[in-house]
Amino acid sequence: MADNNRRRFGRDENDPFEEQIVQIDRVSKTVKGGKRMRFRVLVVVGNKDDGTVGVALGKAKEIPIAIRKAVTRAKRAMIKVPIRGTTIPHDITSKIGGVSVYLAPAVPGTGLIAGGVVRMVLEKAGLKDVISKAHGSTNAMNLAKTTVKAIRNLKDPVEYAKQRGISVAQMFGTEV
Repeated sequence: MADNNRRRFGRDENDPFEEQIVQIDRVSKTVKGGKRMRFRVLVVVGNKDDGTVGVALGKAKEIPIAIRKAVTRAKRAMIKVPIRGTTIPHDITSKIGGVSVYLAPAVPGTGLIAGGVVRMVLEKAGLKDVISKAHGSTNAMNLAKTTVKAIRNLKDPVEYAKQRGISVAQMFGTEV
């Protein structure tokens, strides 16, 4: 019974995903009797190998329960990142609200040039060489959502060329 509870509520040894807490906030709701305090947790989950990453928010009266909720939701909301070697296939800009995130591929050895939440999301996705710039608000939740939106909009050139019925060389104008 104890082993079953550990698997259900704790971290499973066979689970390939790593979790990272981005932010923990105490939030309150004013009701007739006063304020009801709760905790809001933002979590990034990824496996660092095949480009699978998820970001989610969890709320509860206690921090461990909020973390568990966030991790469960992040695992359900996983997306696959098209990775070319150790970087992304092309540059992309994404905007949500007051946050704009620019991601660009980098040559091997450059490293992950990103700050804060953007770095956490890209690390969990398994990217090693990316240049990024965030403009506007520094709100962690909006930065995470914008980064995930940018990653979701990336297209793999091989699949895109296949959909169009041409070769990758023709698509980029370099006939080989």
